[in-house]
Amino acid sequence: MKIVALAGGVGGAKLAHGLAQILKPEELTVIVNTGDDFEHLGLYISPDLDTVCYTLAGLANPETGWGRVDETWNAIAQIERLGGPSWFRLGDRDLATHLERTRLLKEGYTLTEITRAFCKAWGVRHAVVPMSDSPVRTIVETDEGDLAFQEYFVHRHCEPRVKGFRFEGLGSARPATGAREAILSAEAIVICPSNPWVSVDPILAVIPIDEIQGRRVVAVSPIIGGRAVKGPAAKMFAELGIAPSALTVAEHYENVVNGIVVDSVDSELAKQIRIPTLVTNTIMKNIQDKTELAEKILKFIGTLS
Repeated sequence: MKIVALAGGVGGAKLAHGLAQILKPEELTVIVNTGDDFEHLGLYISPDLDTVCYTLAGLANPETGWGRVDETWNAIAQIERLGGPSWFRLGDRDLATHLERTRLLKEGYTLTEITRAFCKAWGVRHAVVPMSDSPVRTIVETDEGDLAFQEYFVHRHCEPRVKGFRFEGLGSARPATGAREAILSAEAIVICPSNPWVSVDPILAVIPIDEIQGRRVVAVSPIIGGRAVKGPAAKMFAELGIAPSALTVAEHYENVVNGIVVDSVDSELAKQIRIPTLVTNTIMKNIQDKTELAEKILKFIGTLS
């Protein structure tokens, strides 16, 4: 079964890792959000893309889910000592990724080409593709003005009240090489448990929606018991006047998906969802959890028309 997974950061990376344990390299393509990308210290940073790649390579920090395992922080400590911006914590191993990516971009390579080369070097056999090679930037509209995503998320610790979102650069953005082809050849699409607003919506804004709708599409709710496992998704829902729940996630995706996966905690709430629903454990603490959830999702997809 050929599967395309749409993924954001930590939650998306975990499920992608689970799917990669089951599916052969030619059966899985992970399309990753790049709306979070930005330039910092003169470097091109791609947080979600790196989190997915590091996780699939077994290089991710198991405690945080992002960054590198066995990381050191000498460079950022010296930057801070010199009075430079240290709010975005770049570890020494991680810094090498950004340095080399920036160098290659300046030489004319695309983000897709660079990601492919990095994955080969890290031993990642499944295809990981950025949603676009063109810049698309997520802007968070807040009560304190418009903020670039990393400014809101990391520098401001998600404190400003959210009023809405927009994605700059959509007019000229096209799906990255390999992304559209993967969608067209996929038997099913899995929307990973990533933030619907800022991790998945940018991908869906770039990839033609009609090409997705003709396939079996299953989303996994990142909201469990009214709360997000990680990140500001529940806070965003609430500040937009929407009750954070698995039900509202289903409603958010109702024009795209024909099946949804929710956690067992929300089994009663699931009765209100109007599309086919799989109720199971969706919290992924280890590789066994990831693999078991991936297996259940693939079986669920098989029941959908």
